[in-house]
Amino acid sequence: MPEDAEHRLGETVRMLRQRAGLSIQELAQRTGLSNGMISQLERALASPSIRTLRLLSIALGVPISHFFEPHAPDPSSQYIVRRNDRRLLRLTASGVLKESLTPAQGGALEIYELTLNPGASSGADFVQHVGEKAVYVLAGRIRIWLDHEPHILDAGDSVCFPSIVPHMFDNPEQTIARAIWVTTLHSGAPPREG
Repeated sequence: MPEDAEHRLGETVRMLRQRAGLSIQELAQRTGLSNGMISQLERALASPSIRTLRLLSIALGVPISHFFEPHAPDPSSQYIVRRNDRRLLRLTASGVLKESLTPAQGGALEIYELTLNPGASSGADFVQHVGEKAVYVLAGRIRIWLDHEPHILDAGDSVCFPSIVPHMFDNPEQTIARAIWVTTLHSGAPPREG
């Protein structure tokens, strides 16, 4: 991450934590992250993984897009996101670039275009939370782990699953992969049995 982006992200985490009236220790307990990790994130001494940001977003009650770089929206519509107005989240340490395709005011649906460098990943641990996810691979190859089983998705492949299924993903290839990633924060339907 560029240094200014790391500082902005750290300030955002600190501000949200303080707004929620939580200590670093309380946020650590809610997320399962260490006190040291949260402190380092807030001081821009560590770069988070997608998993870390998801855990923080859940614990702090905000969509993950809240951590994206700010960008002036198209003033002509609150519902439209122009290509050049996408908010970005650069996770240089994990090799992932997330571009928000949904307006900044948010809602229950988040849509991203992900670019994964060779070897990029969501992090070393599985994550699970309430909601649903869908992925459509635009280019390259993505390996998605669902309930500890790997599945290779090639360009044109897609997957949809309840987010309570333990999951993570990576790019196992030596070429860049791109995908559309859709997340709902809440699910009206009970998890599918399988």
